[in-house]
Amino acid sequence: MARPSASLLAIPLPPPFLLPRHLLRPRFHAAQFQTTQKRCMGIRSIERPRTDRYQPQYLLASPSSALKRKEAADTLPLRTGAMAIKKGMTAIYDEEGNRVPCTVLQLDGNQVVAHKTKKVHGYFAVCVGSGVKSEKNTTKPMLGHFSAQGVSLKRHLHEFRVRTADALLPVGQVIRADWFMAGQFVDTRSNCKGKGFAGVMKRHGMHGQDRSHGVSLTHRSLGSAGQGQGGGSRVYPGKRMAGRMGGQRNTIQNLKVLQSDPSTGILVVNGAVSGPKGCVVMVQDALKKPWPDVPMPASMILEGSREAIDTEANADS
Repeated sequence: MARPSASLLAIPLPPPFLLPRHLLRPRFHAAQFQTTQKRCMGIRSIERPRTDRYQPQYLLASPSSALKRKEAADTLPLRTGAMAIKKGMTAIYDEEGNRVPCTVLQLDGNQVVAHKTKKVHGYFAVCVGSGVKSEKNTTKPMLGHFSAQGVSLKRHLHEFRVRTADALLPVGQVIRADWFMAGQFVDTRSNCKGKGFAGVMKRHGMHGQDRSHGVSLTHRSLGSAGQGQGGGSRVYPGKRMAGRMGGQRNTIQNLKVLQSDPSTGILVVNGAVSGPKGCVVMVQDALKKPWPDVPMPASMILEGSREAIDTEANADS
């Protein structure tokens, strides 16, 4: 076989942008990559892609894995919470004579209605009911639910997540105000007051436009909502605009319990709690403070309080 001449070997190759793609990069089978075949078509590197260690794996995105991460992060409460009615705000004076603003909450017949277990539902939770409701205003499914559990009819129901099965109180157990001790910290969750449709100055605290210098009829308006053509010619998601203000669930953290009276169900906490008078407030141990030094679950509930609650419910109905 004749060897090519030196003149043919000296011919320069065309520039890379004129060569076909299959001559520049070796081709791999799509099964070798961890991404889809469509993304591999425009790959710019001949190295195999590596998984980012900062990106969570898909196998760890299941609900059971999320529950395990919560348990490991110590973010689930050790005890159940309670529901209270906001009575209003007042002020008390401490031992040094300082005026301390506080909110008065009242527990209205809190009673354990049902449980959620990890085997059946995938997590542990305690369903607590409060208040009194007549039979004629209760639907048949709820009547069957309360009768099956052997508890009186409740006006409000809420589910409190707990960490382990040891925190599941028995069904019918009554939670009184002494469930929370004076000096501990709690978190409150309630719906704040609705303000209706509000502008950007009231809703987000924007400055507004000038009162003069050519401004007409737009003194309290938003102004520019985004960039021009170079910024994408669109309004970015999450842009602060006018809209409905308030009327949503709000959490107040790390409120100190000042007083608790089990005979009247009064619970006094330091500071303000979201919502108007008469709203339902969920109270639970603070997540960002050390757990209170109380028995888990607390052993300060009276045994005869369940009969007292049932008697009161029958008298009101």
